[in-house]
Amino acid sequence: MKAIQVGIVLCLAGVLCGCGAKPGAVPVKPKVIGAALLTQTHVFYQDMVSAMEDEAKKQGFKLRLQYAEFDSQKQINQVETFIAQGVDAIIVAPNDSSGMTPVIAAARAKNIPVFTADIAAHGAQVVSHIASDNEKGGVLLAEYLAKRLNGKGKVAIIDHPTVASVQERTKGFLQTLAKYPDMQIVQKVPGEGQRDKAMRVTQDLLQAHPDLAAIFGINDDSALGALAAVESAGLQDKIVIVGFDGTPEAETEIAAGKALKADAVQYPKKIGQKTIEVIAACLRGEKVPPVVPVEVGLIDQASLKGGKP
Repeated sequence: MKAIQVGIVLCLAGVLCGCGAKPGAVPVKPKVIGAALLTQTHVFYQDMVSAMEDEAKKQGFKLRLQYAEFDSQKQINQVETFIAQGVDAIIVAPNDSSGMTPVIAAARAKNIPVFTADIAAHGAQVVSHIASDNEKGGVLLAEYLAKRLNGKGKVAIIDHPTVASVQERTKGFLQTLAKYPDMQIVQKVPGEGQRDKAMRVTQDLLQAHPDLAAIFGINDDSALGALAAVESAGLQDKIVIVGFDGTPEAETEIAAGKALKADAVQYPKKIGQKTIEVIAACLRGEKVPPVVPVEVGLIDQASLKGGKP
C-alpha cells in the first residue's frame, strides 16, 4: 500500500513537471513563416502585418518579416534567403507579379509551400492566394464615377501596372466604364503606388488635359498624391478623385468633402488573418482553396455620415 502511495506521489510530481514527455525528448520547434511583402510604408500593409502577427502568435508560428520597398530584386533575394533558411512556408506580396515565378518555383523545389497575400504572382504555382476582390472594387468605383458625372467626362488613371491586384482593379474599372460611351480614358500614368510620384504625374496630367473630369488612383497613396496636386492647382471643385483602400487619412479627406470623393474599401486585417489561417490548415495537411477572396466595399461622404454611398 505504501509503495502504491509513493508511486502516486511520483506520478503527480511528474505531471507538475511535464509528465508524459519521453526522457531526452526534443521540444517541438515552432513553424517558421517567412513573409516578403511589398512595403512597410503603406497603412494597408501595416494593418495586414499586424493581423498576421496576431494570428501567427495564436497558431504558435514564428513570423519573419521582410519588405521589398518596391525593389523587385531585393524581394527575390529575400525569398532566396527564406529558402536557404529552410522556413516552413513563405508569404509573398510581389512588387512585380510576373517576376517572382522563378524564385517561387525554387521554393517549391525545396518542398516549401508558397502563398501570395494581397498581390498575385502571374504564372507561379502557389498553394493559395488570399486577397481582396480587386476587380469588384474597380467596378464599384467606375459605377460611382459614372453616376456622379452623369455618364460624361474625361478620366485618367494613376496606375501601377506591374502589380496583379492593380491589374484586376483597372480591369473592373475599364470594363465598367466602357458601358458609358461618353466617358473616355484619356491617359494611364505610372505612379507606382507612391504618393510623391502620384502627385508629380498628376501635375503633368493637369497640364496635358485641362478639361479632365476625374482621376482614379489605384491605391490611397495615389489618390492622396493626386489630391495634393489638384488642390495646389486650384481645381478641387472641377475634378473628382476616387481611390482604393479606405485608409483613415483617405476617409478623413472624403468626409471633409475634398476632391477625393470615394474609395473602394479593403479589409487588410482580414487578409492578414486569413493568410495565416490558410497556412496553418495547409501545414496540418488539410486541403486549402487556391483562391480566398475577401470582400470589398465602397465609401463616400454620405456613407461615412451614416447614409448609403
